[in-house]
Amino acid sequence: MVVRTGGNADWWRGAVVYQVYPRSFQDTNGDGLGDLKGITRRLPYIASLGVDAIWLSPFFKSPMADMGYDVSDYCDVDPIFGTIADFDEMMVAAHALGLKVIIDQVISHTADVHPWFVESRSSRTNDKADWYVWADPKPDGTAPNNWLSIFGGPGWEWDGVRRQYYQHNFLTSQPDLNFHNADVQDALLKTVKFWLDRGVDGFRLDTVNYYFCDKLLRDNPPHEPDTSDGGLDAPDTNPYGMQNHLYDKTQPENIGFLQRFRALLDRYEGRTTAGEVGDGARSLKTVAAYTTGGDKLHMCYTFDLLGPEFTAAHIRNCVDAFQKSVADGWVCWAFSNHDVNRHLSRFAKTVEERPVVAKLAISVLATLRGSICLYQGEELGLPEADLAFEDLRDPYGIRFWPAFKGRDGCRTPMPWEAAKAHAGFTTAEKSWLPVPYEQAALSVDVQEGDAHSVLTHYRDTLAFRKKHPALIDGAMTFLDTNQDLLVFTRRKDSETLLFVFNLTREAAAFGLPAGMVLGERLEMPGAGGTVDGGKVVLGALEGFCARVTT
Repeated sequence: MVVRTGGNADWWRGAVVYQVYPRSFQDTNGDGLGDLKGITRRLPYIASLGVDAIWLSPFFKSPMADMGYDVSDYCDVDPIFGTIADFDEMMVAAHALGLKVIIDQVISHTADVHPWFVESRSSRTNDKADWYVWADPKPDGTAPNNWLSIFGGPGWEWDGVRRQYYQHNFLTSQPDLNFHNADVQDALLKTVKFWLDRGVDGFRLDTVNYYFCDKLLRDNPPHEPDTSDGGLDAPDTNPYGMQNHLYDKTQPENIGFLQRFRALLDRYEGRTTAGEVGDGARSLKTVAAYTTGGDKLHMCYTFDLLGPEFTAAHIRNCVDAFQKSVADGWVCWAFSNHDVNRHLSRFAKTVEERPVVAKLAISVLATLRGSICLYQGEELGLPEADLAFEDLRDPYGIRFWPAFKGRDGCRTPMPWEAAKAHAGFTTAEKSWLPVPYEQAALSVDVQEGDAHSVLTHYRDTLAFRKKHPALIDGAMTFLDTNQDLLVFTRRKDSETLLFVFNLTREAAAFGLPAGMVLGERLEMPGAGGTVDGGKVVLGALEGFCARVTT
């Protein structure tokens, strides 16, 4: 294919990305599973939101033990999603609508049925014998070290043919590739080039800090609060969080590979990378290392805003820490994705306040400095689905049930038409995951045309963001307040915008600092508040925006 030229090479900076989970977006062949043709069918809807790009979770050939995050062929589409021709058709349609396409690249591990692993495990002397992380047992037959799997149990699995253990950070059927082997890196970059040549605009790099492990396979020390790897990488029901993950991930050699990856992308104009960094308390330090210098990743995201806190102090601390830690890098902020409970169920305290919180959350997200990522269905105000154990498909949730219910609650099908079976997602008798009634009631067709719906608010808010260059890549400065308020300015060229958000359930007031003069109040969707002398007075869960001079 011909490499595209022209356009804005930095389109990703300040972009709004819409994440599509293909299995749950739209089914067109009646098998109860979403597919690529379904995405193509719904592209006009995505474009109508005012987003700049779509990010597709994996659609590659896979045994689906981890819903496609276990790849058996990096250069082919799994038949449940369609064909390469379907992918090409979707790409053409997306670009015609002005949408960029980012695909998930899962290269830290493969499926155990991948031809590379099949060959690697066949002997200790074959051509790919060193393509995965193999190690001899200890003299007593136990695993080489104490590393754990995020999905439960040891991070090692015994193979009787080689009489060695292989490493896996996730399922035992997801063996980790050995990035210390240059041939592995070359083979993976070749698969990346395959998709670049098909015209994809970028890659979301799954578990980007997991590529390398310690060559000496040293034991991880215990986790010590405030000094090591805590955070949101795993629920507190999972012993994974009891270790400080010094040696099983985030190794210094990763920098060199990311530079190789970037060098390949730089041969194509306007392509981008977004890395997923799960590194606990070290995440921002890792993001800084991976995004600064202009020769590695374009941007990263962490789990900082994917937890239960929706407070002014927490959001300010996260954003402020990033701005101080990452001098010339870039971040992508999100409140939800396919791995965490939907943010409405995390942030809203009652069912009645969900629409209010949904609108306020996107208003906050859309005004932060960075790119932003929306997860399918959040624009409808979908809450987390409460599923029965027998409905679960996520191996993570099944393993840790009932203390942790896994990720299926945020992966239920997109509701399109309230009156139809499965809310219009599929014509099959049974959908791969059920569509709860409370989600069907929030279907797209119910909210279309309703000036007060969450969907309308999302569209209006993203349109507002695009009207103001300061919100795309302008400077961001937090203002101090003795109230529990989130207050900051966004500035670019001659425009300075003041934002005041009250995330509490009580009225609050913000006193303007000396020398700041309020100008025109802007019609930020859903904005409220009054100006009383030198104060901005806000009701509960309310925002305010105006131009200011200082």
